Amino acid sequence: MRSIHDPRYQDLIKKLIELRESKHVTQVELARLLNKPQSYVSKVEILERRLDVIELLDWLKVLDTDITVLITSCTFKN
Repeated sequence: MRSIHDPRYQDLIKKLIELRESKHVTQVELARLLNKPQSYVSKVEILERRLDVIELLDWLKVLDTDITVLITSCTFKN
């Protein structure tokens, strides 16, 4: 199984999308804040590209959210 198909990873990305939307940040705005193209954000959100830990921290920083907030919102069931 590819890691992007792991239900735990899918839950993490779902929570990131919810977080972005709750902050009223578009994909375009997030990409600009990350100094990346919009396609980068889109590919992560549609599970075509996997985020590494450093990238995850960058997303959370620009969305002004501590990693513990995100992690505690995820279920991470096997």
